[in-house]
Amino acid sequence: MGSVLALSSGPGRQNWPFSTHTPPSHWDTPLAYWDTPPRWERRDGRLSNPGSFHALHRSCKDVFPQQIEGVKMIVNKTLSSFFKVSHTLHLSAVSPSQYRFHVEHLQSDDYSKDKDAPALIGEVDSSGSLNAHSLLHLTERVRAKAVFQTQQSQFVTWQFETEYRGSDFTAAVTMANPDILRESVILVAHFLQSVSSGLVLGGELVYHRGRAEEGGILTLAGQYSGPNWVATLNAGKGGAHASYYQKANKQIQVGVEFEASTRTQETTASFGYQMELPEANMVFRGMVNSKCIIGGVLEKRLSPLPATLIMGAFVNHRGDKLQVGLGVNVG
Repeated sequence: MGSVLALSSGPGRQNWPFSTHTPPSHWDTPLAYWDTPPRWERRDGRLSNPGSFHALHRSCKDVFPQQIEGVKMIVNKTLSSFFKVSHTLHLSAVSPSQYRFHVEHLQSDDYSKDKDAPALIGEVDSSGSLNAHSLLHLTERVRAKAVFQTQQSQFVTWQFETEYRGSDFTAAVTMANPDILRESVILVAHFLQSVSSGLVLGGELVYHRGRAEEGGILTLAGQYSGPNWVATLNAGKGGAHASYYQKANKQIQVGVEFEASTRTQETTASFGYQMELPEANMVFRGMVNSKCIIGGVLEKRLSPLPATLIMGAFVNHRGDKLQVGLGVNVG
């Protein structure tokens, strides 16, 4: 999990454009390299590692466009083979404008087969909020992660995760926001097992303890994949989350999601697609859902310049609202 926000959100909770929930920062989304099964675990004739639990729906979610609003400029700079920084300026009409400074210290060790696996990541914005990640490979199969988040001068998240990746299974334990004085803690356990070359089964157990309340939620998960498609289902007391992803051809990918929450008594069905035009250096992602929201984001690589132009628009027909965004990513 990227943060305790992700831990406490059950199936069916989604930050769609125009929603009343504040859109999460990219810290709430686990890094792709952390979720991808290591290459060294893929052996001929043996079942592969299933990856992380929170990456089960990643193939489908990557097809959907990310919300963009206002004007955003991102400048990325690689200072050395181990050090990267980026500057982000976001001017918005619906939320406070802000500046973010992002820095990464990378590692390249014997255990990390991905040469650019981040070891230390930090980000601070103009309001004084800080986000920090520490990701370490303790052994060849054991990974550890620590997350700290502050909202201005207050700590909001402190989280520790340990993950073990076997040849055909993944087990992880996460402890979030432990507080001895308030006698509160959130514990999360994940387990995924490759049953066959295409079938993965597992579950998630979330336990929360506080002075006034105590409880747990069990969620079962399954994923079945073919040569060019993936079907995933999570179901538990908190609701259900089903997704289907298919790669139609080299240029077109589609995804369908269904989310239901017992807490909010809401259901949402969504359809998204991604179309790549390599000759034009363009990628377009579009979506439509049952809440009458239609949106799309176009990314255009401005060759030979090291920059990408991003244009997006989202329309809420039911609420009669429109959000338009323009961005430039340099580096």
